[in-house]
Amino acid sequence: MKATLLFLFVFLGSLTASLLLTRLLIPILHAKRLGQSILTIGPIWHKSKEGTPTMGGAVFLLVIPLFSLSAVLLLGEKELFPLIGVLAFALSCGGIGLIDDITKLKNKENQGLFPWQKLVLQILFATAFLYFFHTYAMRLVPLPLPFTSLQIDVTLFAFFILLFLTVGNVNCTNLTDGVDGLAGAVSFIIGIHLFLEGALRENASLTVLGLALSGTVLGFLFFNLHPAKIFMGDTGSLFLGALITGGAFLMESPLSLLLFGIVFILEGVSVVLQVLVYKRTRRRLFLMAPLHHHLEKRGWSENRIVLTAVFASVVGALLSHFA
Repeated sequence: MKATLLFLFVFLGSLTASLLLTRLLIPILHAKRLGQSILTIGPIWHKSKEGTPTMGGAVFLLVIPLFSLSAVLLLGEKELFPLIGVLAFALSCGGIGLIDDITKLKNKENQGLFPWQKLVLQILFATAFLYFFHTYAMRLVPLPLPFTSLQIDVTLFAFFILLFLTVGNVNCTNLTDGVDGLAGAVSFIIGIHLFLEGALRENASLTVLGLALSGTVLGFLFFNLHPAKIFMGDTGSLFLGALITGGAFLMESPLSLLLFGIVFILEGVSVVLQVLVYKRTRRRLFLMAPLHHHLEKRGWSENRIVLTAVFASVVGALLSHFA
């Protein structure tokens, strides 16, 4: 009974805190003219969004660690160590996004850190995260393959697979944040999935992480759904990408991220395929990448894209559970 009330408090508390902090943040960002710049090479129909307050994802960095850590401390310190590793990785990536967003706002353009700078930092933080989980929290190998009884037992090979997956998903989540409410809505579904998986496995760390994630993102979505009053910025999307990746590790099934994070993966793959095909044939595979911009060019509304992504995420979560 005590645990149930605590779980309810985590969800409602993170939801309320997210609502209040985001509501307070919007006029502050407006007053300081901290608005989003739109790339000239980006979708011209997004030009009307220029000036919308950004960096709203800073709320995630405050609310999710606060409520998830507090809950696990109350449940018992034995559940605390793996969660600290996940949150540290997420905060590190969120910090990269924060520096990137501040640089963009300072320069008054949509160019912050150089891509190679962000990638190097992400690889460093991801390597530290993987080392932590392998050495202190739990062994990463043998690595289970979804839908099979097979396991990858070569430590170095498994490490590079996990490093690619970890850094890849962080950037895929970042790419997904290009339509009002898209990254947030998908993250909400994933948060619910992590909560349910944690409850079924009696894993308190995973349970409270899922609840804090879903509650916080739901509060943010109140202001981020089309037409968005605030954007999460790289601060929020890089943090969410790392946090969700960490959730897969808490499930002790990192490769399941390919299933329940299917929308993020497809968005990232669409960009890679677009570049590869264009370099080889000088033709575009998609009307515009990432995938959500292709759908916009096909006439899909932003709300339709979000609803479709939510449905795909639910299917991915179900596949992940049965895998």
